[in-house]
Amino acid sequence: MRHTLRFTFSLFVLLCSFGLRAQETKATTPATDSIKTSRYGLRVGIDALKLSRAFWEKDYKGLEIVGDYRIAKNYYIAAEIGNENKTVDDEQLNFTTKGTYIKAGFNYNAYENWLDMENLVYVGLRYGVSSFSQTLNHYTVYNRDHYFGDQPEVVSGQKYSGLSAHWGEFVAGVNAKVFNNIYVGFSVRFNKLFSNNKPDNFDNLYIPGFNRTYDGDFGVGFNYTVSYFIPIYKTKQKVAVKK
Repeated sequence: MRHTLRFTFSLFVLLCSFGLRAQETKATTPATDSIKTSRYGLRVGIDALKLSRAFWEKDYKGLEIVGDYRIAKNYYIAAEIGNENKTVDDEQLNFTTKGTYIKAGFNYNAYENWLDMENLVYVGLRYGVSSFSQTLNHYTVYNRDHYFGDQPEVVSGQKYSGLSAHWGEFVAGVNAKVFNNIYVGFSVRFNKLFSNNKPDNFDNLYIPGFNRTYDGDFGVGFNYTVSYFIPIYKTKQKVAVKK
């Protein structure tokens, strides 16, 4: 009986010792490595906001093509090119702006994706150039003395061609992958006009690509994009993942 108890106790101690060693080995097992794949390529799309705007704003037509190319882990070369045709009915005048524009710069992605995710939360800068024309449809002569009533409307139809503008943009936005290679994004832009070739008789109150001017040289813009990613090559790196 005594030998049996001694054998049982020794077996119990041995099993406990083995269990503690197994727990220690498990606790000190290093984290396993997982492979993170990063894709590099060209993303091309359209501004759906400008495209749909013609359906709910009768005096507007526009199209903008957007694109970016990943050059480093968090950096992308980005550009937009488009055209706009907009009629503005202001308090004193009615005019139509037609023209094309191009904006180029870069984005910095501040979002740290997990494994194979490819979403973006970014900020960026653009330099924009626009070439356009203004057609003065009709205007009303401003009368400071309201005793004589409003002045009659003057039909003009005069066209001013060869106008141009240069500006800078600060961009902040998001871009999320919703399906395989399909992305949906939104961005807001704050614009500062650098140079502006104006007509002789009135100011450029609307500039294609820049949008409506406020205080002469400040503007705000938005876009809502749908784009497709064209992969060109991939890179892989090991990422430590706790077991």
